[in-house]
Amino acid sequence: MINGMEEARFGVAHLDRISLHYAEMGPADGPLVILLHGFPDTCLGWSHQMPALAKAGFRVVAPDQRGYGLSGKPRGVRAYDLDELADDIVAFGAHFGETRLRVVGHDWGASVAWWLASTRGAHLEKAAAINAPHPAVWKRSMYGDKAQRKKSRYVKAMRLRWLPEMAIRRKNFEPFVETLKAAARAGVFDGEVEAYKKAWREPKALTSMLHWYRALLKKEMPEAPGRIETPLLLIWGEKDQFAETALARESIALCERGGTLFFAEGSHWVHREEVQPINEMLITFLQSDQDA
Repeated sequence: MINGMEEARFGVAHLDRISLHYAEMGPADGPLVILLHGFPDTCLGWSHQMPALAKAGFRVVAPDQRGYGLSGKPRGVRAYDLDELADDIVAFGAHFGETRLRVVGHDWGASVAWWLASTRGAHLEKAAAINAPHPAVWKRSMYGDKAQRKKSRYVKAMRLRWLPEMAIRRKNFEPFVETLKAAARAGVFDGEVEAYKKAWREPKALTSMLHWYRALLKKEMPEAPGRIETPLLLIWGEKDQFAETALARESIALCERGGTLFFAEGSHWVHREEVQPINEMLITFLQSDQDA
């Protein structure tokens, strides 16, 4: 068992649209908080946040998102469109009796949180995004910003079919492991590596995970995303090797009620590195009845 997850309860939410495996902590009658992992993570990636949020009285639920781990893995790129991913979370919240959601996301999970805020604000009470810009800002900058084009080369490589999967499997998922280990000062332990590899080896998982990128590359994005009214907290490690900090500032400028927390020495995995201040900020933000 991964450290921090000893008290987790695991279950499967059988939704009309898909089944999502999840980890849960905290009192069943506490305010619901949904944690959304990114690539190539699973629900286990929230082991630094779940105990603290549960101790603060929240009912914390972290699903393996569509295509990951033990959750459903529909075929085809279109099944991983941002609208499908966002609708999963609306349905997932309803499964727990909530129609107004508090959502925290990292990486691709933050992209889903941004998309919820942009397109399904009626279902969102608050959102926090960790080291991912708004998807429309991200995609536009992949092509239009020289520095971001360089950082996003790996995304465009995902457009190829089967070859990325073959290369990753041939190397026993070491590209994923090295990304986690190199980026996070807090480190990734051997027990975590084995748990991740088990998840990545699930039938259809690897292709489904890569389809998230393929779907984004195919999706038409608005030139000018509309204003976001949902209170949104953006947390950002400025040494992210995948995204320029300028994208964070451009994204938060879309928010009517947005706040930021920047870490000059933080990487893409800042929530693993700056655990205490991030947990404290998340608790304050999620508990507050006031606007961000």
